[in-house]
Order: sequence, then structure tokens, then C-alpha cells
Amino acid sequence: MRLAVLAVVVLSSVALVAQAEPAVPLEALSKMPVKEITVFKDGHAFVLHEGKMNTDAAGEVVLDYLPSPVMGTFWPYSADKNIKLTSVVASQRKVQIERTAMTLRELIEANIGTEMRITENGITYNTTIVSMPCQSGEELEATSPPGTGEKLPVKSNLVLLKTSEGEKVVPIERITEITFKGEHKTKLANEEMRNLLKLQFDWAGKEPAKAVDVGMVYLQKGIRWIPSYRVSLDGKGNATVKLEATLINEMVDIKDATCNLVVGVPSFDFKDTADPIGMQQAVAQLSQYFRQDASSAGAFSNAIMTQARLGERMQAAPSSTAQPTVAPMDLGPEMAGTEQAEDLFIYTVKHVTLKKGQRMVLPIVEFTLPYKDVYVLDISITPPSDVFKTFDNNRQAEIARLLAAPKAMHKIRLTNKSEYPLTTAPVIILKNDRILAQGMMTYTSIGGKTDLGITTAVDINVRKIDKETKRTPNAERWDGYEYARIDLAGKITLTNYRKEAVEIEVVRNVLGNIDEADHEGTIDKVNVLEDATFGASGYPYGYSYPSWWRWYGWPYWWSHFNGVGRITWNVKLEAGKTADLGYTWNYYWR
Repeated sequence: MRLAVLAVVVLSSVALVAQAEPAVPLEALSKMPVKEITVFKDGHAFVLHEGKMNTDAAGEVVLDYLPSPVMGTFWPYSADKNIKLTSVVASQRKVQIERTAMTLRELIEANIGTEMRITENGITYNTTIVSMPCQSGEELEATSPPGTGEKLPVKSNLVLLKTSEGEKVVPIERITEITFKGEHKTKLANEEMRNLLKLQFDWAGKEPAKAVDVGMVYLQKGIRWIPSYRVSLDGKGNATVKLEATLINEMVDIKDATCNLVVGVPSFDFKDTADPIGMQQAVAQLSQYFRQDASSAGAFSNAIMTQARLGERMQAAPSSTAQPTVAPMDLGPEMAGTEQAEDLFIYTVKHVTLKKGQRMVLPIVEFTLPYKDVYVLDISITPPSDVFKTFDNNRQAEIARLLAAPKAMHKIRLTNKSEYPLTTAPVIILKNDRILAQGMMTYTSIGGKTDLGITTAVDINVRKIDKETKRTPNAERWDGYEYARIDLAGKITLTNYRKEAVEIEVVRNVLGNIDEADHEGTIDKVNVLEDATFGASGYPYGYSYPSWWRWYGWPYWWSHFNGVGRITWNVKLEAGKTADLGYTWNYYWR
């Protein structure tokens, strides 16, 4: 029985030695080129690698690039229908890499068997390098517990030297100088661990081909595009719009690839979960342009696409609306065409070359849109007097500063009559090659309209007066309590000091219930859960309730009687003329 156990142990040791794989030479590794990338504005990219890759002695393709894909998006394939891909293995393997020797130790190790003259502790003599003791990776793997993985060699600090007296063992630290008597090597091969990707095939009993057409696609975070617009006004109602893209690559080298730039930010359910094939628990550290918590990370989002829809997009046939650009000389990547996929719009740029770590600015498209000058006055909600008096002096002063002297804004209104949607992006506005303003273009579908702010309209004077006209005690009874009704009246006075007539859009938001408005003002009741613009004037854009709202503990009964009302006027005001816009409203208080 003991002999049988001993035999099993011996056979197991032999098997471990046999299973130890030698280091893979660097030149045996393949690099699969990137053929096409689809880039989203949130930093995700759907990457397509494809090419004819050399096989090794086992008929396998070994790649030295291991992506970090999003869970469920890694799909390798064989492009040859006669060769079946059976599996893909990601693992840490030893790779033998030859580099220039940079230290005394490396030069000695690179020239085993070479005659030289060395200086040891001030004594110089002739010798031949015999060896430097080293425990190989195979030896360490054979003597380590099962399942511990591949091991790198462990090198000694000893050097065996052949002298006239025999073999001498010297610590490398004692050798201070060497002189080669003849030719010598300047490069040394060392082993290091790398993450490799191995593609295995079913050759159906045939001899493996020397090369095979293979590919892989995956979704990974690391390439982002940031759009920006330049709008040039001619002063006659036409605007020349130019779109350019800033491409940020922190993932993989791209050479002569097709790049699809997607208008719209997708929603991937597993974007925070790395696929196990990447052998990483977290995505590699990226710059601030890819951080989800960065202030600008979601600033340009304007569309949604699901993870399933991405696959449908990548399998779609090429667009038949491609419009190649003819150029007399090579000025960089050319626009090949555009394509729309459901809620997305895709710009296609061909022949893009961009290494990892580089940035690129690409001209995308140019078109002309009609515009008109508009003037907009937006007056936000103000706290009721019963609430205002509960604030301390500092808070009252802050509210007065935010709401004092409302100003009309000069804007241009673009009508999108182009073939492309306008995406959310920074925009600069120019006239006669002089910059007027910088702002934010918001997403505008084909046929839609969007406003771009220019500056404060100082030639349009605005005055606003609100006053309480009546207070009726016990006007309503609810939940066992009596509630007073407070009636108010307001007037907005506009004076046009410009030399020409202007069209002014005036929006007045109030807390309470609007009774009436003159000058054909349109009255609406705002849905505060869906409309975030009623508190925008004087406050951060999109912030529905103003900052002072949280200073007061609003009682439960407030929303039972009161809401947010909105009045909208469209007024044409001749040069030098004045218009008074009147309105009345009420709110209930206990």
C-alpha cells in the first residue's frame, strides 16, 4: 500500500513538471488591430478587433492585449466559416522579453560563457563567467502546492567564475568593474507575467493553418467624444453651424480605423460590472473626463439607448445615405456619412489614427440654419410675504439681491432645418468673426427650435411691482382649520430704448393661483414634478425650487390650496414705446 502511495506521489510530481509551461517569446504574441469603434459621449466604446493572426505550434492564437469589457459584452469569433472557434482563455502567463542590459549585473548575466577581466574588491583578474544560480519558474511550480499558478524565476546574487584555481563563487555586489576582451551581448531576456488571451480552434484533425482570420467585439469604458459647436451669424437671419468632436483615447491604440460618433448617451445595466474575462475587479483608472462623479460627466447627456439596442445597432446594415467628402489632398480623417438608429444619430469618420493617451479634434459637419433675434424675460417665483418675514436679515438681503431688477436676455432662436439633430454641447457664437458669447447647445431634433443666449438686453428696461390688494380671513375651511385668502396684483413695465422694434417673450411664475392677466397673457398651472423651469431665473439651470425654499418648513396644507402659476406674454414693442403687463393672483394662508 505504501509503495502504491509513493508511486502516486512520484507520478504527480512528474505531471506537475510536465504541465509547467515555458515562457512565451514576445515575438510569438499577436496584436489584433482595431477595425471599428463606436464611441459614446459618456466614455464607453464598442470596439471591433479583426485581422489575420498567426498561430503557434499548437494551432492557437495568443494575444498580448486583454480588454476590460462590461459584463456580457465580450464576443470573440472566427471570421473563417471553415474554422470553428472552440474557446477563449484569459490567463496570466510568463512572457520572455529581451531588453537592453542597463546594469552591471544584467551585462554579466547576458554574457554567460564570455571571457572578461573583472575587478573584485580592488583586485583585477581574468575569468570566464560560468553561470548565475537561478531557480527557474518550472522548478518552483513543480515544488509549490498545486494550483498556485505560474512562477517567475528567482535569481541569486551569486556569480560562478572560472579561474586558474577552479570555479570561484562571488557575490555580485563585490564586482565593481568588468572589461570584455572581445564581442559581447548587450541585450538580456527576462521573464515577466502578462495577461494573455488565447484563442483555441477545432482543426477537425487537419494540420493547423499558419494564420487564421479572427475577431472580437466588446464594450469598455475608455474612449469618449466631446462635441462642440461654432455658430456664425450673418446678421441677415442665417447662421453657419460647424460641429467638431474632441476624441479622448485612454483605452487602446487605434490605427486607420472607422470611428462612429454617437449622438446620445446609452444606459448599460452592467456598466459597473467588469466581465470576468478581463481578470480585473475594477476598470483601470481613467482621467477626470471619464469620472461619473465629475461635474461635467453627465452634462452632455441627451438620449438613452439600452444595452440590447447596442447589439442591434452594430448588426445593422450600412447606411445608404453615405455622402463621402472629396478632398484634393490628405487633410486627416474624412467624413464618410451619417446614419440614424432609432433614438440615436451616428456620425461616421473613416481613417482615424489615435494612440492611447492622445487627443484629437475632428471637424464633423457644417450646415446653415435660419435664426431670429428674440428677447426673453423670465421672472421666477418669490416667497409670499408671510414667509419672507420669517427669514433673518441676511437671507432677506440674499433674496432681494437674486430677484432685484430683472433683466431681459437677448437670444437667437435657431430652427433646425438640417439633416442632423443638434446635440448637447458647448457652443461659441460669432458675428463678423467676433465672438459674442459662449453657451450650451441643447438637444434639438430635426425640425425643432432652440435658443442660444447672447447677452443681457440693456436697452430694454424692466420694472416689476407686486402688491397685496386684499386679505380675506376665514375664506376657506379644511381639516378643521380656517384659511385666509390673500389677493395680490402685479405689473411688469417694459420700455424699449433700442432703435428698432423688438419681440419680447415674458414669463412670470408665481406661488399660488393666477386669476387673470391682460395683454392676452396665457395662464398655465405648472406641474412641479415635471417642469423644472419655474425656479430657473436667478438660480442654477434645472433647479426647480429656488435656494430659499428650503429655509422654511412648508406646512402640509400649503400644496392643498396653492400651486405654481405661470403667465406667458408675447409682446411686440416698438422703438421708444412702453408696455404695462398686469396680472392678479392669490394664495391661501393659515
